[in-house]
Amino acid sequence: MPNKPNKPNKQPILAQRTRTTIDRPSVREQTDRKPPLIQLTRRAITGIFGCWYAASTRAARKAGWHPRVEPYVGYGTEKFSRVICRTVYGAPGHGIRRTVSRGIRNIFMVPAPKVPVHISIDGIPVLAGKAGKVGDLSQFESFESFESLENLESFENLDALAVSEVSEINTDAQGYMDLLAKRDMTPGVHTITYAVKNRAPVTSPLFISPDGSPVGIISDVDDTIMVSQVPNVAQAAMKFLFTNPYKRSSVPGMSVFYNKISDLFPGAPFFYLSTSPWNVEGTIREVIRAHGFPQGPILLRDIDPRPKTFIPSGVQHKLEFVQQLMSDFPKMRFILLGDDGQQDPTTYARITRLYPGRILAIGIRQLTSDEKHLQQILAPTSAPDVDVPVFYGQSGVSLMSTMLPLLEKLARDERAAEFQRELQAGLAHMAERVDAADGVPGSAGVS
Repeated sequence: MPNKPNKPNKQPILAQRTRTTIDRPSVREQTDRKPPLIQLTRRAITGIFGCWYAASTRAARKAGWHPRVEPYVGYGTEKFSRVICRTVYGAPGHGIRRTVSRGIRNIFMVPAPKVPVHISIDGIPVLAGKAGKVGDLSQFESFESFESLENLESFENLDALAVSEVSEINTDAQGYMDLLAKRDMTPGVHTITYAVKNRAPVTSPLFISPDGSPVGIISDVDDTIMVSQVPNVAQAAMKFLFTNPYKRSSVPGMSVFYNKISDLFPGAPFFYLSTSPWNVEGTIREVIRAHGFPQGPILLRDIDPRPKTFIPSGVQHKLEFVQQLMSDFPKMRFILLGDDGQQDPTTYARITRLYPGRILAIGIRQLTSDEKHLQQILAPTSAPDVDVPVFYGQSGVSLMSTMLPLLEKLARDERAAEFQRELQAGLAHMAERVDAADGVPGSAGVS
């Protein structure tokens, strides 16, 4: 009889809210540990944000606006995926604005808290576990919170489940949702779909890296891949807020360099870090797409004051997210790319010391004197004192010319190591088959 075809997996995708390094502040970072004047200032600013949220929410509801989803790019491994989105208020009939909006439109989004969202990955509904269960990609090996769900029979009607109350997952008090989903998935790009009441569904890509991916790339955005060309913060803000993202320019030669890295390390994930707020993720996404950079998750900053740690500095933000990636991909080594205008050399040096053996190389784009503002000229960033190769260049071409020999050697070494791993695995498999054959009665040769 012919073998029956394998049935597709009808089980929903199980997920739980994550707890990242950002949710685990050190004692030194907590507002309660700061001097009284700083505590008073921070609480005053937090109160102003609270008043803005309350007033803007009332105005949005009074105007008849409905919550909509701002989907952010997800990432993960073949076993676990991180799904991130935010619910904000929008006028009826207005869809998501992610690619052609100037930054000013995105900055003043009105968050919609506690909104039920239906989520699916490749059409399979995502269900959340018990509240309070948290984890991360490196530690998330069990799902005690899902025992009751796993004992259910297969869901035959996934379409009905996807819109039922069972699959509703609420966003938090600022409208954010950060989930960790457990599912065996093939490497590549998958599709996350989000749906809320009174709105058409929206989608975002989910980048799945192969298990055991040896190399990942962490890149800064501003002045590393995207040109700011401004001498001070005020002008940078004005350009970011009012310039059409289609007209933003990239650092010359940098997209060619990044694609060369992608060719050398097939399947290597690219993670983009920026000190910009999550509100402008769509603007940065369009710059990456329009200039041909390798696609990948964008990890941005929450400008809302945190209850425990207030608004993170740019250095703190980058350090937190790199630490999170180190935790999410414990066997992956990274290439760090940044510039000398936002203390990237200092931050990357600290990361290298915190995670010995995890950093392969550091590439620093040097800003020209016209791009630096006065403070950077008077107090230049010192070169990182680390035991990994550090390269400098003012463009993608110059960085590529200096870094490429090392990267090509690393790629060759990795291919050789991969060949050895595959060879050893093949030999082990053959040995198991021989041992199994020797143990079967009648398997010996017949004279």
